[in-house]
Amino acid sequence: MRKIVLAAAVAGAALTLAACSEQTQDATEAAADSAAADMESVAEDATATAEGAMEEGAAAVEGAANEAAMETSEAAEDAEAELEGEQ
Repeated sequence: MRKIVLAAAVAGAALTLAACSEQTQDATEAAADSAAADMESVAEDATATAEGAMEEGAAAVEGAANEAAMETSEAAEDAEAELEGEQ
């Protein structure tokens, strides 16, 4: 009878450890899923920030190129006017 009680106690302890292990595994999976979701969100935010910076940079370059073209055109017109005035 003692062996049956001891076997039942061991079986109960084993079931308790198995259930605890399953809960721990579930909690670990939930934490990993949450961390993955957080990392994805951070990556999306970083991508959006980088895209915004690239668009701003492209607009700045385009604006500088347009300004340089206008100044070059104005300088050419001034030079042409000066040459016509000397003749």
